[in-house]
Amino acid sequence: FTDARSDRQGRFAQAEGGTIFLDEIGDTSAAFQVRLLRVLQEREYEPVGASSPVAADVRVVCATNRHLEDLVQAGTFRQDLYYRVNVVRVSLPALSERKDDIPLLVDHFISHLNRLQGKKVERVSGEAMARLMSHDWPGNVRELQNALEHAFVVCPGGVIEPTHLPGTFRGNEAGGPPPGMTLAEVERHAI
Repeated sequence: FTDARSDRQGRFAQAEGGTIFLDEIGDTSAAFQVRLLRVLQEREYEPVGASSPVAADVRVVCATNRHLEDLVQAGTFRQDLYYRVNVVRVSLPALSERKDDIPLLVDHFISHLNRLQGKKVERVSGEAMARLMSHDWPGNVRELQNALEHAFVVCPGGVIEPTHLPGTFRGNEAGGPPPGMTLAEVERHAI
């Protein structure tokens, strides 16, 4: 490509003999969809600056939080690409539909964050876990991960308590005034 000073492998070359993961496939541009369709159909790609195609020995795994069928009907996702990527479909229910997974995910994120941040958080208290279990989780697993990352910033170590969780999990503890306060009391509470 113009002004290239060294060779650099593209994504498919890096994934050769393995798997490439394409996240949010439903949000890709029409131009990308055309290029991906060609790779999937021909099992080859043409690297930038190359004069001939290269065989692709790559398994493609795609993910999306959108309904591809709806995007095909709306004309924003190619129908032929839809049939190419929809070979083996795995649907993962929302976290709100599988709350039994929350304790397992919490343990996973605590282990991960302990390694990442060099902390020694052991667990989430029963009360904090009850608040996590009763939440609706509109942001799914990413929201849970973010809530625990927040707790890690606030928690000095040991046990994550409800006061370490983001405000949406703490109710009135989050700084909101208790019900029935006068305006002057609300202002004093806020200050």
